[in-house]
Amino acid sequence: MRLLPFTVIPMHKIVTIVGARPQFIKAAVVSRALTGHNGTAKGDAGRIREVIVHSGQHYDINMSSVFFEEMQIPKPGHFLDLNGISHGAMTGRMIENIESVLMHEKPELVLVYGDTNTTLAGALAAVKLHIPVAHVEAGLRSFNRRMPEEINRLLTDHVAGILFCPTKQAVENLRCEGIGADCQRHTRNHTPRVEMVGDVMLDAALHYKGFSRKPEFDLPDSYVLATLHRAENTDDPDRLASLIKGLEQVGKEIPVVVPLHPRTRKIMEESNMRPDPGFIRVVEPIGYLGMIYLIEHCRLVMTDSGGLQKEAYFFKKPCVTLRDETEWVELVENGFNLVAGADTKRVYQCYREAVERKMDFSLPLYGVGSAGNRIVSIISEYLNRVLKNRP
Repeated sequence: MRLLPFTVIPMHKIVTIVGARPQFIKAAVVSRALTGHNGTAKGDAGRIREVIVHSGQHYDINMSSVFFEEMQIPKPGHFLDLNGISHGAMTGRMIENIESVLMHEKPELVLVYGDTNTTLAGALAAVKLHIPVAHVEAGLRSFNRRMPEEINRLLTDHVAGILFCPTKQAVENLRCEGIGADCQRHTRNHTPRVEMVGDVMLDAALHYKGFSRKPEFDLPDSYVLATLHRAENTDDPDRLASLIKGLEQVGKEIPVVVPLHPRTRKIMEESNMRPDPGFIRVVEPIGYLGMIYLIEHCRLVMTDSGGLQKEAYFFKKPCVTLRDETEWVELVENGFNLVAGADTKRVYQCYREAVERKMDFSLPLYGVGSAGNRIVSIISEYLNRVLKNRP
């Protein structure tokens, strides 16, 4: 009997690059979907091995480690410990370190999330090595290029090969920039694929809602949940002071609970800003499951966080955005979110309007909670096609 030669086809390998709280939440959804996919794949050729790289951008235990533990995210294969330095230095060192990791791991695809320095560094390191990049939460735009996040997502979208969009507006934003199936600006070796998959944050909210945990501090029966961390707010002392005063005005009617970001706390201490404890309850940052509890039980959310704006909607809570604009325009257009900016009076006025406004939270603005599975299905199809076309 003559034996035919055979080739052992290894499982696919992708590298996921994360470094900040919102990315941990999104990555948890896709990692769980990958586990489900591998459990049903036929043979190693259909399975996908994920290697997680943690840049260290968020290094505080309550901003990082606790998320991996609570959300059962696979342990990072590489931890870069890059934080506490300027945007340029951080991004440059991340590119250098991530490049070394990618040269060692040799993945078939690099997966990045959102709009942080980690996102951009991962995308640039990969594309320079001719490794395809997939971007989760592609196409978001604030149209404010003074925001570091806006630059990060713009550049990432323009080098990514697969762009996973959470909304129709995100798809349209990309089309206006010449990215999409009907656009003619693609180069010979770069024809990006744009997919509207829904929002992985909705997947996370639906899955982890049943695991929420009451924080270990006393909570009033009714309260507003507020967060502040964006550079546009924290790097301007006058703007930050105005926001604090606005929250104190709200606190005169209802207690305001503020899990304070470490960087914001440092800036406030350096500027000698001390919120009135009679109106604002400042607490330490907490994990995702604790935040879910706070969102579920609050009266209203006031935040400059993009992720928290959506989480408020997922849990049927009104939201006031403490910024001059938001990427999540559909929340504003449908009346779930009011953009307050940083003016003290406007912050209070938006609070009053939000609590009095009637809102219909039944609109499916961000899909149906299947974004993670959709993303993994598209990645699997892409990787199998690449493998099939190999010489």
